[in-house]
Amino acid sequence: MADWKSSQEFLKEFYASPIVNEDTISAKIKRIFLPKSRKASALKELAGDLSGEGRAGDVILDNDMFEMDTENWKKQEKRRLSVRTRVSLFLLLVAIPLTIAVGFYVMDVAAVGTVFEKIFGPRKYYFISLVIIIYSLLPFFMVFEGRKPQVRELVVLATMVALATAGRAAFFMIPSFKPIIAIVIISAIAFGGEAGFLVGAMTMVVSNFLFGQGPWTPWQMFAMGFIGFLSGILYRIGLLPTKRLSLCIYGFLVTVFIYGGIMNPAALFMSVYDFTWEGLLAIYISGIPVDLVHASSTFIFLWIGAKPLLEKLQRIKIKYDLMR
Repeated sequence: MADWKSSQEFLKEFYASPIVNEDTISAKIKRIFLPKSRKASALKELAGDLSGEGRAGDVILDNDMFEMDTENWKKQEKRRLSVRTRVSLFLLLVAIPLTIAVGFYVMDVAAVGTVFEKIFGPRKYYFISLVIIIYSLLPFFMVFEGRKPQVRELVVLATMVALATAGRAAFFMIPSFKPIIAIVIISAIAFGGEAGFLVGAMTMVVSNFLFGQGPWTPWQMFAMGFIGFLSGILYRIGLLPTKRLSLCIYGFLVTVFIYGGIMNPAALFMSVYDFTWEGLLAIYISGIPVDLVHASSTFIFLWIGAKPLLEKLQRIKIKYDLMR
């Protein structure tokens, strides 16, 4: 009887915790029973003792909460590149560049260009953006392998797109200081390269309804989708560490060399000037300050937001079995 009453008291205190829906079982029990002087080793031992109770033992607790995956999950994430990953690589490296080239340059001299000119006028980039959206959706829906995507899976990714769009709008007064790449990288780590591809491409086309659509939109979709896909793949095969400093440095570098590396020559291609190597060099040099500001913002937002966002997304992913 005494044991039953003590169990009841424990459960009342356990579920009275104000963050009962946000924390792991082991962390809650630690706050109730363990003195503050105890170190993380005691918490790990407690997690091991809970290994048979529901899914509590599935969560491996570490000082760095990025490492919340089970060992089996880590092995799954590092598996060989799947068919959908190879399809994504083809779309990013071949299909999208060809689509942009055909859309902007070939159609200008081809007979079919007259038809598109009548339909879209000078705004044929709308059609190109639509095609890239379709490209980004293909590998994402291949993730589900014969089953329909759940609404909550789509809602989570739509939320990430909305968050990135709102973040871009919130910092409109500071040119190039945006959280978009940070959010795309976080989405890719949490849900995979295909989801990162989709979040990156969709964020640019959606946010440009606020900032203005133009011939730059397909280029932005390509660059941001590439970063999202690359981040997810590098994380899956274990080449992208999720320690805070390493992740921030990675975000800084991809912003400068991938986003800047794509958008700088794109500015030259969209200009009225003919392509020359001297012009390309001048574009890169003039774009260095902009790229550094953009990269610094990515570093800062990853430093501030990566850990809490990845914790929440990882819990949502495990709890609702999303995109596994």
